Amino acid sequence: MIAGDPAIAKEVFTGSPDDLHAGAGNVILKPVLGSRSVLLLDGPEHMRQRKLMLPAFHGERMRAYGELMSEIAERHIDRWPVGRSFAVRGSTQAITLEIILRTVFGLETTAQVERLATPLRRLLDSTTSPLRLLSLQFTSSERGGPRSPWGRIRALLAPGDEMIYEQIRTRRAEVESGGGPERSDILSLLLAARDEEGQPLTDRELRDELMTLLLAGHETTATALAWTMERVVRHPDVLARLQDEARADGDGSASDYLEATIKETLRLRPVVPGVIRRLQRPLEIGGMALPAGVHIAPSIYLIHRRADVYPEPEAFRPERFLGERTPSTYEWLPFGGGIRRCLGASFALYEMRIVLGAILRRATIEPARDAGEPVVRRFVTFTPKRGGRVRVTGLAPARSAQPPVAA
Repeated sequence: MIAGDPAIAKEVFTGSPDDLHAGAGNVILKPVLGSRSVLLLDGPEHMRQRKLMLPAFHGERMRAYGELMSEIAERHIDRWPVGRSFAVRGSTQAITLEIILRTVFGLETTAQVERLATPLRRLLDSTTSPLRLLSLQFTSSERGGPRSPWGRIRALLAPGDEMIYEQIRTRRAEVESGGGPERSDILSLLLAARDEEGQPLTDRELRDELMTLLLAGHETTATALAWTMERVVRHPDVLARLQDEARADGDGSASDYLEATIKETLRLRPVVPGVIRRLQRPLEIGGMALPAGVHIAPSIYLIHRRADVYPEPEAFRPERFLGERTPSTYEWLPFGGGIRRCLGASFALYEMRIVLGAILRRATIEPARDAGEPVVRRFVTFTPKRGGRVRVTGLAPARSAQPPVAA
């Protein structure tokens, strides 16, 4: 059952996790993320994994990554072509993938980043075809040979899995020997984490959580960045205000208006359009008696377009998120809600502010065409059909760059 009512979303998100299982609704992700991913677990196992992972996304630690995020964004913006249109999503994917690889694994060299990034890109690119998506949904992931739809996915996963396990073994050996360098990346924090019984995460659990962070943590943010660019270039007043603020203080990432723009983009173009829970026993939700086994799906897309919450809901107005009356927890939910709310939500919003601040400060941009881009599906995310094409008409030097030498 699909629900577009914030009141029903509240019932679902505040209901007992013993009655409403989310892992069953995410089962399509199991072959890629693994059965021990926090997105696939329910009950006590889910709470254990969530508690172990939560400290890695603490606000203080997250902000320590800001300088690294900015440096990576600046370097990729340097490569943007001036004078011709290009799909910005390719660049935002490269930025967010490098950010997640460096913050999660602590990778330091370009060669290390590219070695792990290449198989992940191939895996995601393989899911863009609508026909392939359909074949994955209607075939079993457990059965089928190497030439089956899921067999091809397993083959694409293998190189990335091998490198992830290699990183886990190397870093665990460093921790156990006590002779490794002091590190602050997320993998180090997860290796040091212990549950209430003093037990660490196993290699398999680490692999599944790391794959979850790598794929969910970079693909969703990259898409959200592309959608934000796709929206703001078609609203010159919004773009002008954002660029004025970014260039006035040298760091537009602190702007309340930028945060409001990001939130308005995620309202109109949620990267994931809904969440799913499966009832474990008969329940009454929204005044309806529902039997066990039913899937209930609060629709992010429908809730974000309610005219009683968002007057003229199709209009792009960042001002909705400024002032005293802003949408409630159950009226704006691009990261889900309740105890299943995305662990990396604050990380993603912070990263978006840093990256967009760098773009707005440096790039003079315009839409590649007047018409907005339709939505297409890419595995479980909804992305701009043409990748958020923009035209860069000017590119200022990075803040740390020296004035160019005259030829």
